[in-house]
Amino acid sequence: MIIDVTVPMLPESVTEATLMTWNKKVGDFVQRDENLIDLETDKVVLELPAQQAGKLVEIIEADGATVTAGQLLAKIDTSATAEATAPAAAAPQEATPAAAAPVSTAPANQTQAGVAMPAAAKLAAEKGVNTATIQGSGRDGRVLKEDVAAAASALASAPTMATSKAAAPSTAGDRVEQRVPMSRLRSRVAERLLQSQHENAILTTFNEVNMKPVMDLRNRYKDQFQKEYGVKLGFMSFFVKAAVAALKKYPVVNASIDGTDVVYHGYFDIGIAIGSPRGLVVPILRDADQMSIADIEQAIHDYAVKAKDGKLALEDLTGGTFSITNGGTFGSMMSTPIINPPQSAILGMHATKERAVVENGQVVVRPMMYLALSYDHRLIDGREAVLTLVAIKDALEDPARLLLEL
Repeated sequence: MIIDVTVPMLPESVTEATLMTWNKKVGDFVQRDENLIDLETDKVVLELPAQQAGKLVEIIEADGATVTAGQLLAKIDTSATAEATAPAAAAPQEATPAAAAPVSTAPANQTQAGVAMPAAAKLAAEKGVNTATIQGSGRDGRVLKEDVAAAASALASAPTMATSKAAAPSTAGDRVEQRVPMSRLRSRVAERLLQSQHENAILTTFNEVNMKPVMDLRNRYKDQFQKEYGVKLGFMSFFVKAAVAALKKYPVVNASIDGTDVVYHGYFDIGIAIGSPRGLVVPILRDADQMSIADIEQAIHDYAVKAKDGKLALEDLTGGTFSITNGGTFGSMMSTPIINPPQSAILGMHATKERAVVENGQVVVRPMMYLALSYDHRLIDGREAVLTLVAIKDALEDPARLLLEL
């Protein structure tokens, strides 16, 4: 019996997807629930498992194709068996040593390393890089664009081999360009950022926070915390708690605009910006006001792992009433973060640096961080924005406030 392999129903607000790399070729036997191919949407990567076991008899849409829900991708013959599709068995090993099977000269990692993502394959073709020689850093060893770029750079800096004389010589001063298609995620990010700038009246207010109280608290308890909860105590959990406390005081900052209505959210779903191989993603800490410090740290850790492995689900990224982004991990001292629609505000963290400050008439050295709160001035007045940022600052400089809800 021949069954169709079709694009599953895509999540709400997702209209189309891009086929990545087929994990099987025509003639291969596939097991039930074995992943045939990944579908890249503008939010997450979805796996397409085989509904039944059988032989893959036809692939209709190739790698890199743009597809929609219900579209036919391939066909599987469920009447075939694994034995029927397997290669002929080797002859009994009673032959002489000369009749032994030859040793393969293919690279050991070719099965995984040769599987390149569409953008990586395109770049490899432009750079003349053989993806079969690259150990990919993506999920299941898949080759990413970054892997190809690194390999191309290594080849460019390597000494010229004698066998490369046939290659066209490069002259000094070459102005090299490369053109690669945007991933769906990057395209969607670009679209949403332009939407945010066009539709929101974005302003940013700044302040600075003395991080010494939080740093002292963390240093005092970090070992005991990790031993108790099995996760490291970072700084983001303190910022989440401080932000939630401030949003409770100034609920308009946690609200959003829907047409001509203002929607006040009675819950606190905090988006945490995380870098991933596919770009920036913002998974959501749902009901963050009900989470402990340990819950927050564990959730952030789990999201970071899932983002790295490409395992984030759509529900991980959907919703959110307020976001936090930390450019300080990359060394940023100051920035004006862009609001993530339909939210109305976002908090930007930055690098902590020792600076001379005045306390009680004395100049002292303190670890200081600049904070930035971008907000939609259509909904939030400067007063609420400034007071929200001050409330976050006060909570961080006196963490006992968080315990006492002051």
